[in-house]
Amino acid sequence: MSSWSRRAFLALTGAGALGLARPAAVEQPASADEFEALRLRWTDLQLGTGYDPAAEPYASRLAETAELASGFQRSMAPAATHLWPGIGFDPPAGITRSYSRLWTMAQAYARPGTDLTGDTALLADAVRGLGHLSTTVYRPSATPYGNWWEWRIGSPRLLMDITAVLHDHLPEELRAAACAAVDHFVPDALLGPYAGVSTGANRVDLCRSVVLRGILGRAPAKIALARDALSPVFPYVTEGDGLYADGSFVQHTWVAYSGTYGQVLLDGLGRLFSLLAGSAWAVTDPGRRTVLDSVEHAYAPLIYNGLMMDCVNGRAISRGYLMSDELPVLRGDHFHGQGLIAAVALLAGGASTAERERWTGLVKGWIERDTVSPVLTAPQLDVADLARLHTLAASEVPALPEPVGHRLFASMDRAVHRGPGWAAALSMASERIAHYECGNGENPRGWHTGAGMLSWWCADRNNDQYTDWFWPTVDPYRLPGTTVSTKRLADRAGGEWGAPKR
Repeated sequence: MSSWSRRAFLALTGAGALGLARPAAVEQPASADEFEALRLRWTDLQLGTGYDPAAEPYASRLAETAELASGFQRSMAPAATHLWPGIGFDPPAGITRSYSRLWTMAQAYARPGTDLTGDTALLADAVRGLGHLSTTVYRPSATPYGNWWEWRIGSPRLLMDITAVLHDHLPEELRAAACAAVDHFVPDALLGPYAGVSTGANRVDLCRSVVLRGILGRAPAKIALARDALSPVFPYVTEGDGLYADGSFVQHTWVAYSGTYGQVLLDGLGRLFSLLAGSAWAVTDPGRRTVLDSVEHAYAPLIYNGLMMDCVNGRAISRGYLMSDELPVLRGDHFHGQGLIAAVALLAGGASTAERERWTGLVKGWIERDTVSPVLTAPQLDVADLARLHTLAASEVPALPEPVGHRLFASMDRAVHRGPGWAAALSMASERIAHYECGNGENPRGWHTGAGMLSWWCADRNNDQYTDWFWPTVDPYRLPGTTVSTKRLADRAGGEWGAPKR
């Protein structure tokens, strides 16, 4: 298996050799094409750099990518209602799933060591699939239907990633069509008022697609618009979505969501900070300090030995296995914790030296203590995330232990207490925070999860008691720590999307 770099491969295949492994530390020559530099910087962030594709855990992960991509290539059968049989454009997320498969194919083509690296037939089929979606469903003349997220966040994020990575191998009309689709489904007006669905983690996702559209379409005004639209995310809020001064993070107006939507926000901002650093569109708003401070103030207190406490994972506690086109992955508190740990490693690239050292100590401690699902081989983490984490793990910075102390997140009705070798979390509700959230068919029986539920962990256990099928098997009327009525409740009682409040 070849050990040559992805950048060398891109140079040979015409994608260019200008890539930036540490963007903030590299100055572009005055004559450099800044749009191209940013595109290549994004491909580095998404595909990863500085790892040996022949070494583990990368070799097996790259082999899995190749196997998936090969299967998708064989089964692709474009038709008026689908790109792959069984994944129509009408069911929820059918369009996004199609783009996800094309993204897997693009990664298999562009990453070294996949056994499909540079495969011209794979490239041709990926381009053909991209063109099919562009002409049949994800086009400016289409009217969105179903879940808004698929049209405005899920699909455009993947479309921009695919276009960035395959850019020099795509005909001009496909690149233009991708930009036109983002203009249509993520219009400038959506980045205007900080309200509705365009807040918190959702706002960051929307800005991500528009920034990439600006880079790929060489439209500086688009990049500036999206960068400036991040600013409302930064200030502490006193109600609704966002970060609070006490470290709380709320999404969907009434739901404690540090562990899922909070992770999306931190990951997305980390990528955009790194992408734009040192460019004409660098994120310089002083408010970004709240995001950097949140690592230790808002997120770290809720991570215990690598897991993210379920009291801030919202309706995601009910998801179980991640069954999609990828290999099955058990989603739970360690799954969510590892996503946040990877986001911290990503954000560290744009932090100060002192912050980077502290965060490295935090990450190394979580890595060393998570014996349930080892972070450095976590199946849901991408090669690029794993490469960043392995770099931090190899650092000479000493691992930091779990802290001792009490934290009250009053704005989201959560409390965490840590003693020597143990931790406990309390989930409450009020007029401002919902008892539970359900929606999209998820968590229909979470009625009492915010009624004083007590979760507890200690160092001499595996810390898998809430990972190992706790939520599907626990009596929802007798959650630990709660004193509630045994009155039978209907699924989704009280309403969806955080409606049940005091």
